[in-house]
Amino acid sequence: MSAKDTTLEIEHDDPKFRTTPLQQAAASCTGAIITSLMVTPLDVVKIRMQVQKKAAQNQTKCFLYCNGLMDHYCSCNPNDPNSRWLQRPSQFTGTLDAFIKISRTEGISSLWSGLSPTLMLAVPATVVYFVVYEQLRTRFKDRYNIDKKIDDTKVQPFWIPLVSGGIARIISVSIVSPLELCRTKMQSQKLSYYELNQAYKSLLRQSGIRGLWKGIFPTLYRDVPFSAIYWMNYETIKKLLAENENIPPFWVSFVAGGISGSLAATVTTPFDVVKTHQQIEFGEGTLYSEGETKRSRSTMEVIREIQREHGFRGLFTGLAPRLIKVAPACAIMISTFEYGKVFFKRLVYQQIDAPFSASDFQASSNLVPSKEGF
Repeated sequence: MSAKDTTLEIEHDDPKFRTTPLQQAAASCTGAIITSLMVTPLDVVKIRMQVQKKAAQNQTKCFLYCNGLMDHYCSCNPNDPNSRWLQRPSQFTGTLDAFIKISRTEGISSLWSGLSPTLMLAVPATVVYFVVYEQLRTRFKDRYNIDKKIDDTKVQPFWIPLVSGGIARIISVSIVSPLELCRTKMQSQKLSYYELNQAYKSLLRQSGIRGLWKGIFPTLYRDVPFSAIYWMNYETIKKLLAENENIPPFWVSFVAGGISGSLAATVTTPFDVVKTHQQIEFGEGTLYSEGETKRSRSTMEVIREIQREHGFRGLFTGLAPRLIKVAPACAIMISTFEYGKVFFKRLVYQQIDAPFSASDFQASSNLVPSKEGF
């Protein structure tokens, strides 16, 4: 039997050949940075066009900024040094016109305005999300196949990635939410660390420990269903596209990630619309309010208002722009992450003296049959 045949018959979820959590973290960190660099210009243009539309009406104090990994609050206060890129004078007639004018008049680097501050939280959050998902998925699969013999093929039912994705998202959002609250307060109100400490003490007195997770539920309402649906579809589509291959090629991860992201984004668009309304209200009423904190509307109140003003179709507002951003973000993130794990898998094979040539590596481009996505 050739070295290549031996490699192809390896069960890549076997603990002997699995990537370590540290290697998974390195792969997801690389994928997160590449995804942000590719997707951020889309959101910068979107926000600049929104600011242009609403500036004269004075309708809002903040926007949601997305770097392709997670949403962040963005102040429209011209005195906020982190938001001055929003205030640059401009007049755009459309998305393409905005890309051209921003690049030509402000420099190509302006398409990545505001990226650096958000990456400080987005990258760690993404690393936690991917590593937790992978750890849960492999452990659930091990438990499910615990009674099978060593030579038997290990199966992975659809509920394993579904449950693993949902739990991983809950954990990552719960860890990052208080830190995002801290980052936003410091930037929007120019607080020193001492003043921030006093603000947190006041928040704890008023709302208790739960106050540190203010505004988390709108995020969970969208992100948990999205993650569960995404992972379930990703693992299924990847298996279908590479049904006769033990090692799916690189393009399979890319295509499966894009399709799965589009499906999950479509199904969860109503959650995204409601989440956007609630987060904007939370930002204006809590983070950027100089007076008393205002009560945010409940999820059902927001849904009823949207249906009353725009009908059922209002819950799917912005579906096309969301797909344009989510599909490539998911495809880039998962394929980059999978390829990163290929690199570490190759090192494992070399260390155990399993021949694995460069041509094999390039041909496979993916040594893991069922792994994470976005």
